Amino acid sequence: MILRKKQLLTTLFMSVCLLQTPMLMAASDMRTEQVQFKKGTSSAVISSSIKGYEMVDYELRANAGQVMNTSLATKHGATYFNILAPGENETAMFVGSTSGQQFEGVLPKTGIYKIRVYMMRSAARRNEVASYRLEIIISGKATKTTSHDAKVVGTPYHATGKIPCTAMSGQPMGTCQFGVKRQGNGNALVTVTHNNGKKRVIIFQNGRATGYDQSQADHPKFSSSKDSDLNIIKIGSERYEIPDAVVYGG
Repeated sequence: MILRKKQLLTTLFMSVCLLQTPMLMAASDMRTEQVQFKKGTSSAVISSSIKGYEMVDYELRANAGQVMNTSLATKHGATYFNILAPGENETAMFVGSTSGQQFEGVLPKTGIYKIRVYMMRSAARRNEVASYRLEIIISGKATKTTSHDAKVVGTPYHATGKIPCTAMSGQPMGTCQFGVKRQGNGNALVTVTHNNGKKRVIIFQNGRATGYDQSQADHPKFSSSKDSDLNIIKIGSERYEIPDAVVYGG
């Protein structure tokens, strides 16, 4: 009886270890590096590589109103970079897989920016290796952000409401709830919630929709166009119509 109890405890212990191992491995796949410009310069060039599910966060401090120019050169067709604004850990203000391998724009906030280099899952699960060259340039003087909105009580958003939307092509337009976090200068994150609870975070830069948060499992095609002051956004079979007033306020 005692032997059987010992065997059971051993089995349970091994099961817990096996369940925890993927979590520990996932945590070790992310590393953080501080970007330091050489004295008298405002740029840095980093040459490195990643393998499989490895990701690197390059962190640097910049001020609202400054211009960031970041580009990634790699021969690996499934390696990209995202840019995360200060205080963000998941939602990116720039998504390389939909917007390309170069970002240039006015920074909306003062603080620590993360430039996250990663490999798409299709290549990561094959444990491929990608070498890359990352160039970061910060220029211009700091200015005060133009967003002074008060938050909607009880929410993290500067404004909430409804926008026209549809989840499937060919279906009539309905409405979806939205919440917007304005970052100034036409930069914003618009979170849209469908009636079934599904969410999309749409990224605006300088008043234009440039991508969406791809932390979800699906990665449908993104496109956007403008009709006067209306942003028409398509993500796979989904369609959203977001007025400029949502992004800028007023």
